[in-house]
Parts: sequence; C-alpha cells; structure tokens
Amino acid sequence: MKRALITGVTGQDGSYLAELLLARGYEIHGVTRDADEVVTDGVIAHELNLATDSAIAELISEVEPHEIYNLAALSSVYQSWQNPGLTARLNGAVVAEMLAAVKVIHDRGTTDIRFIQASSAEIFGAPTQSPQNEQTTVRPTSPYGAAKAYAHGLVGAYRTAGVAASSVILYNHESPRRPETFVTRKITAAAARISAGKQDTLELGNLEAQRDWGWAPDYVDALFRAAQHSEPDDFVIATGVSHSVRDFVAAAFARAGVDDWPDRVRVSETLLRSGDAPLQLGDASKARQLLGWSPTVEFDEIVSAMVDNDLALLS
Repeated sequence: MKRALITGVTGQDGSYLAELLLARGYEIHGVTRDADEVVTDGVIAHELNLATDSAIAELISEVEPHEIYNLAALSSVYQSWQNPGLTARLNGAVVAEMLAAVKVIHDRGTTDIRFIQASSAEIFGAPTQSPQNEQTTVRPTSPYGAAKAYAHGLVGAYRTAGVAASSVILYNHESPRRPETFVTRKITAAAARISAGKQDTLELGNLEAQRDWGWAPDYVDALFRAAQHSEPDDFVIATGVSHSVRDFVAAAFARAGVDDWPDRVRVSETLLRSGDAPLQLGDASKARQLLGWSPTVEFDEIVSAMVDNDLALLS
C-alpha cells in the first residue's frame, strides 16, 4: 500500500487530495495545526504547528511516505504583508526542512519519495509575458510570492541533487470549500446573503484585477499526476482563460438573482493590495502534454457551484 503525507490536509486542496488518494487505496498521513481541525475520515492525523515547530523532518522520517504533498502555507497575499516573518517560515523555511529530510532518506536509499510542492502564480509577480509558463521569469512582488519563489527554487536545487521533487505552479482555483478569507468565497457568500436579505452591501478591493480561475478538484488531480510522472519537473496548472474580479462579482450576483449588484458593491482602498498583479494568465501546455491534464469545469460553472452552496447553507 502506498503511503502519502499531506501538509495542509484540512484546507480546500488538502481535503480534495485526501479523498482522491483514499479512493486509490493510499494510507494517508496528514499534518494538522491542532486537535480541533476536521480531518477527512480515513486520514491519520499528526498534530504539528509548522509555524513554530521544526519536527516535520522527524515526522517524515517516522512515516517515510512514498509521496509528500506540501500544501501548507499562509495562503493570503494580503496577510503576507501583515506578517512577512510567518509567511517566510510557513511558505519557505518549512519547505527547506522537508526537502532536507527527504534527501536524507534518498541518500540512505530506503524509500524513493516523490515530493510535490504546491507553488503559486504569485512567484511571477507582475509579469510582462502573458500567458506565463514554466520559463517565465520569477520576480515576486509580495512577501507571499517571495516566500513561494524561495520554495520553488529549493525544489529545483534538490531536484538537481537527485531528489524527485516537482513544483506545481497553481493558478487561482476555487470550490465551495474555500473559506471566506478568500475574495471569491467572500463574493459568493455575500451574493447569497444579499439575495436572502441578510446583508446589504459588499466591500471589495480592485475589481479590475484579472485572474485565471479553475476548479480546485481539477488542480488537485494535477498534483497527483505530477507525483506519478516518471520525471520530476515544474508544471504550470491553469485554464488559459482570465476573468476580472468584476466578472466574478457579476456572475455570482446573477446566479443569486440579484440584478442591482453595482449598487451593492463598494470599493475600499483599505482592501487594495500592494504589488497586486493586474493580470495572471497561465499556459498549461506542458501539463497537458506530459501529464495528460486539462481543466474540466468552466468559470461560470465554478461560480454557480459556489453560490448554490452558499444559498443552500442559508436555507
């Protein structure tokens, strides 16, 4: 039986990945911050606060998994400006500790561990090239992007040293499991509440920022495919289609049956993010060719699924 270790197992991606691997008969170990976190049934939970505890190497040595999926991160660009030190720790230094532990096992020759790093389009910052691919210059414009870029570079360095490490560069990907700290879920939840008369207005930042939004289960499938691929590598995972935040808002409110959304939305300067890329658009040609991966759910379907879920939660 294959063993997998997932950090960030209780998050959106972690929960979908756990379900995918369980369906394939894996023994799954997951890292949780505390005992109160809800873990997918069938996952063996290990309580470990990665922000303060350096015992991840010991856990890797104990479990000696066949595959490691590093999904743990401080996942908000906005929050990374508020706490750059924690961002550096979770999104960068922890990856260094994990890869060092994997290399020890690799050099010992006991288990061939495949390491999958969930990277981010934020490593490209505000790119001059569109769409972006695996050769696009890495030049982050936020503490979040900088920490992810460090981790991305580490993956390449350890791959050169013989570790089977891949960096999967994920563009924005959504689902009903997104928490409301993310702008997409904030929008769909607000649309549902305004539709139900439980909220009047919605405050947002830059409505013109354009993002390449995909379906989270599709992107988790890409992580799995990268782990199974014969050669470790870097892969951009994206739909190749961009939409503005304004487009997302319009689609969400339309699905919720709210026609007067421009009168309901307020732009707040306090929510504008420094270094925010005006456009992110990915080219996943390499993943299509080598991994056989392609997105299966389109933008309008993603928004609709999220709004429908939020409406159901109110009923």
